[in-house]
Amino acid sequence: MTLKKTRLWVLLAACAAAPAFAQNVAVVNGTPIPKSQADALIAQVVAQGQQDTPDLEKAVREELINRQVLMQEAARLGIPNRPDVKAQLAMAQQQVVLHAWIQDFLKNNPPTDAEVKAMYDKLTQSAGGKEYHLHHILVDNEQQAKDLIAKIKAGANFEDLAKQYSKDPGSAKNGGDLDWSDPKAYVPEFADAATHLQKGQITDTPVHTQFGWHIIRVDDIRDIAPPPLEQVRPQIVQQLQQQKLLAFEQQLRDKAKIQ
Repeated sequence: MTLKKTRLWVLLAACAAAPAFAQNVAVVNGTPIPKSQADALIAQVVAQGQQDTPDLEKAVREELINRQVLMQEAARLGIPNRPDVKAQLAMAQQQVVLHAWIQDFLKNNPPTDAEVKAMYDKLTQSAGGKEYHLHHILVDNEQQAKDLIAKIKAGANFEDLAKQYSKDPGSAKNGGDLDWSDPKAYVPEFADAATHLQKGQITDTPVHTQFGWHIIRVDDIRDIAPPPLEQVRPQIVQQLQQQKLLAFEQQLRDKAKIQ
């Protein structure tokens, strides 16, 4: 064989070996570490917020080499053949497979726009409810609260009294204004008293809660407006996906022979 042919064969052999070598990030004691493992680990780290950089790739390679060295030592000691380890490996494999299957199922069974709209309509109809715009004055004792109610009924300004006497640091400076809110956001005694008032009314008697004695005024009442569909679409899609997944799981159980 001529020198020219010899060099040609060497070149061809190197070219043929290159793809196989590129598939591994390292070879430890004859055991290759596939590039696919490095890619998978990098993807996990990137998903947690880190950037894919050469330094990260180097760190991942070193980590996989360390793991392979330790795995080889564990294999030498027979640890992979221990019953408890085999059981854990089986569970881990099951978890990985099921996770992949669930992702495929969700991808192949997306909720339709009609299903999302129907769920949205159902949720908004069942939600309902009212929200109240309230003012209140909070004092330490019942008698003081009664005296303030009498002053308000005699024509005193509610907001001025709230600024002067209310012990609620969040609303006193604003004349007792609690703004719009769902009554369920308040303690039960306060909510019950507020929802028994009409627009423009104040409590005839002080309302006692764990915070003290309240004088409550209802400024306005309105229906709670549901959020727009696009704002809650991700949550609705997730709920529908879960329903589809559970329904399919039940179908498989119904067909299965379980002893």
